[in-house]
Amino acid sequence: MSIRAEAKLSDVPYVEMIMRGRTESDGASIRPAERHWHMVIVRHQDTPRLLVVGPWTKAGVASWQDGAEILWIKFKLGTFMPHLPTRNFLNTETMLPQAGDQSFWLNGSAWQFPTYENADTFVHRLVRDQLLLSDPLINATLQDQVSPHEIASRTVRHRFLHSTGLTQNFIRQVERAQRAAALLRQGVSILDTVYETGYFDQPHLTRSLKQFIGYTPAQILQSHQPK
Repeated sequence: MSIRAEAKLSDVPYVEMIMRGRTESDGASIRPAERHWHMVIVRHQDTPRLLVVGPWTKAGVASWQDGAEILWIKFKLGTFMPHLPTRNFLNTETMLPQAGDQSFWLNGSAWQFPTYENADTFVHRLVRDQLLLSDPLINATLQDQVSPHEIASRTVRHRFLHSTGLTQNFIRQVERAQRAAALLRQGVSILDTVYETGYFDQPHLTRSLKQFIGYTPAQILQSHQPK
């Protein structure tokens, strides 16, 4: 394996996960579609840079260089930066400008690069300075806690696009593909996976997994068979 990584949960309600890793060789792998956006701090040859990454609307290829230390801050759906709309960095990696050897510019101010140990404090500061907001409607809608009669569908769509850059329907498509891939990795048959996840038929499942996961159902099944 060319990347060694570890992850931890965060006590900040805006954050889904905090991860760090180190690359041990040059490499590349399939990167699945991603509903969430990240802040990614990459240190290579003692030079740090901060990237605002994703979401990704389809699977692709991720590559990396040997000897890089990487910190990922994965934000929850509905979390967004009002001065950097999420829709503006769909399917992109946007590097924020350097302010110094150990700092970067964000909304006109210099910020120290966060570390794995102080990432929660860094996010708390973003929230305190109102550079990071959260729309509670997003999670409530995805958890089916909002009645269609409570809020107009046009308003819901606008708020999803504003805070996530994605539509509610697209997010649910990715979630379904992830559930299907998880079943296949557990050894569930392709036809049973079609039934359990509500796809029309096997070709429908195959198209979805190729788009969002990057592999066909047969490839996923085969890669997780006992050796």
